[in-house]
Amino acid sequence: MISAREQFWQGQTFAFVGNSAKKGFPRLSYGKSKKLGKTAFAVDPSCDAIDGDRAYPDFDALPHKVEAAVLEVPREETAEWVKKAADAGIQRVWIHMNRDTPEALEIAKDRGVSLLTGACAVMYVSRGPSYHSIHKLIAKLTKQY
Repeated sequence: MISAREQFWQGQTFAFVGNSAKKGFPRLSYGKSKKLGKTAFAVDPSCDAIDGDRAYPDFDALPHKVEAAVLEVPREETAEWVKKAADAGIQRVWIHMNRDTPEALEIAKDRGVSLLTGACAVMYVSRGPSYHSIHKLIAKLTKQY
């Protein structure tokens, strides 16, 4: 049986949201998704480019609609980005571990956004051996995967 977190990555188009001026952009999940052949867009209002790719200031600036978004922004910005995702019609959102807030959870519930929290996205998008695969193994053994 496939978990909701694994199912999240079965989509093809993703937006990865960060704020490089305040916290590092989610480069690992962004890069790993691209290696898997996913269409990935960097959304970062604080810069123009991420790893040589254009960075967009928000979801409305993207060249086309995405199926899902990964948010790895400072906690104080999470609720606003969940709201922006819902406004853009994005119904699947992954909030990076320790970035969720009660307000973000409530907005998602009220707006019908399918929300994943409490785990590192990289653990699910990584293939092959890495320190994230060790986390994945531990999560599976403890039935938290």
